[in-house]
Amino acid sequence: MASLTYIQLVRSNRSFRRLLIGQVISELGNWFNFIATLGLVRLVSHGAAEVTTILLVARLLPFTIFAPLAGAFVDRWSRRTVMIVSDIARILVALSLLLVRQPEDLWIAYVSTVVLSFFGAFFEAAKNASVPNIAGERDLLAGNALMFSSRFLLMAFGAALGGWTAASVGYQAAFVVNAISFAASAYSIWLIPDRETRHSEVTETSGPESRRPSYWSDIREGWSYILSHAPVAAILGANILWATGGGAINLISDRLGGLVFAGERGISGDSAVAALYFAAGVGLFLGMMIARRVGAYLEVGGQTASFIGWALVVQGLIFALIGIMPTLWLACLLLFISRILLAAEFAVQETLLMRLVPDNLRGRVSTTDRAAELLVWSFSTAVAGWSLRAIEPRTLTVISGLLSATSGVVWLALFATRRVRLPRKYGPVRDRGKSSVAPVP
Repeated sequence: MASLTYIQLVRSNRSFRRLLIGQVISELGNWFNFIATLGLVRLVSHGAAEVTTILLVARLLPFTIFAPLAGAFVDRWSRRTVMIVSDIARILVALSLLLVRQPEDLWIAYVSTVVLSFFGAFFEAAKNASVPNIAGERDLLAGNALMFSSRFLLMAFGAALGGWTAASVGYQAAFVVNAISFAASAYSIWLIPDRETRHSEVTETSGPESRRPSYWSDIREGWSYILSHAPVAAILGANILWATGGGAINLISDRLGGLVFAGERGISGDSAVAALYFAAGVGLFLGMMIARRVGAYLEVGGQTASFIGWALVVQGLIFALIGIMPTLWLACLLLFISRILLAAEFAVQETLLMRLVPDNLRGRVSTTDRAAELLVWSFSTAVAGWSLRAIEPRTLTVISGLLSATSGVVWLALFATRRVRLPRKYGPVRDRGKSSVAPVP
């Protein structure tokens, strides 16, 4: 049976619609907040690159540290409750950014960003683990594409509105909008029946015979599964390699927009940064929207693996070219094109990962994937910030693009040498009769 269209899925699946609405509201506030916070610390610190770097690492590193725990947690407890509690906790934290007014207050921005990232790790783990159960196997690709495309569309418009708000009425309004969005998201998710967020109900146990294993044991079980399944390990490895270069994207956008292109045709630094995020967001949205048809075509032709590899290579090369663009608008155009490719690749890859991993391990595997990627992303951001003492933002952009392209090169090499093979229904026709799992090298 063919999968539902995007509109059919939203209309017919009430729980998915509520989860999508909750994400849309929350993401709009998040991007308002992110652009406003970047602008605020740039203003307070007089444009110091190290302050922006610290803020970006504070946003990424807590997710990296706590995501594995969050994954084990949501595989064990109510995913709906985790999302609601995470949203409620973030309301007050978002409002604390109103207290940042001078250099001595920058620690508040750092701490607030860390705490928001901590609760965000639990929310994302619960949401991502719930999507396959709420959308169902048939509509998983469409559901994934809609969830991520809405996030990226809100990245575009949230960034643009955040930049406009910061330039027009100040940063405080964006922080208030973010707090309100968390409350609205919590209400939308509260309307979803808990039983629909997982295949089986979470049951309480008691007594020594029914004592649950430790969270550390759960985390190790997820790691063991990854290492024993080559296709899953290859996906995580590709994401980590991409992050060595792609992880510098936020710092690059801030430096190119806030410094290199600031003043071009009278545009402010905040507006230039917002323009880059808008281009990236629209590109990611369009890439996700075409992913459903692309993914279906690839499965029929057995070209899923080839598409993932080549898309990673080409997006990296296009991103590298941004570093030599003479104007903001040409930089935005290339960023837009590279993000279309990256989004389509990500939707296909993420759906493949969700189908390969069983439900009782999905939270741990998906958050381990995200945590490992963000760990390297954090390191990449820190190294990129340090490198700006010696190189220009344009040079950093070229290097970052080429590094991100290596993920596709390695992926293609693994499949060309048959060190990794996908299950039969995803692989080329000539491999349909062969084993789908190869040992991890």
